[in-house]
Amino acid sequence: MTLTVLLLLGSSFQANAGQNSDRLTPIQREIELQRQRLSSSEVEERRDALMKLGGLKRAEASRAATPGLNDPVPIIRVTAAHAILSLPSEEAVTLLTPLLTDKLEFVRREVAYALGQTHSRSAVTPLTNLLTADKEDSVRAAAVVALGDIRDETAVPALAQVLAGEEPTRKKKRRENEFILRAAAESLGKIRSRAGVRPLLAALTNDSNPSEVRRAAATALGLIGDPSAMPALQAALTSDDPYLSQAAREAMRRLRSATP
Repeated sequence: MTLTVLLLLGSSFQANAGQNSDRLTPIQREIELQRQRLSSSEVEERRDALMKLGGLKRAEASRAATPGLNDPVPIIRVTAAHAILSLPSEEAVTLLTPLLTDKLEFVRREVAYALGQTHSRSAVTPLTNLLTADKEDSVRAAAVVALGDIRDETAVPALAQVLAGEEPTRKKKRRENEFILRAAAESLGKIRSRAGVRPLLAALTNDSNPSEVRRAAATALGLIGDPSAMPALQAALTSDDPYLSQAAREAMRRLRSATP
């Protein structure tokens, strides 16, 4: 093949590539640009590319971000976890769930939060399993918050056990930190299932619980709107904690407005 022929073939290839590029929409060109940047050796460039893909809020952009889930750098894996949330929820859950066993607490925690943002019922089981399997409080707290974000009733038993300070698999008492207990009460309120009333009443009436946990329980009972909570809320009005009294008063107002 002569040099002239090779030059002609090269020119033809470049022309076709240019024509194909011209056929792309502006969004497609942006996605392709950021996809190419994911191959950079610079961590910050890869991270910026993922943030831009996530910011597009489009399924095709999120799909382009999925290679970042397997990046050796933890911050890239975490950024990718949040960048893929415009995928269909079931697809996002399937991609995120393996990262719940990541060796780094930081990654597991952020992936748990991301699963909550999928609002997918299929994320409930891996998140409740995380409450049993993970020993890090920050990861367990993220799982509790995520279950509240999903708002599925099937999470109530696991959240009730957390609020009671029980080991999910052995019914053994454990010392939960205050944030986890408060988050469990808040998540039960978000789910608004009457199955959550009993554990919330127990949390509200337990004087040994931190004040913020009792306040969260009172607020959650108001959100659920079950009239059976009224006596316990009435009793909480006389608490030495003015913030708990206020939370109980507001919850009672909600209950009265919900009563026909």
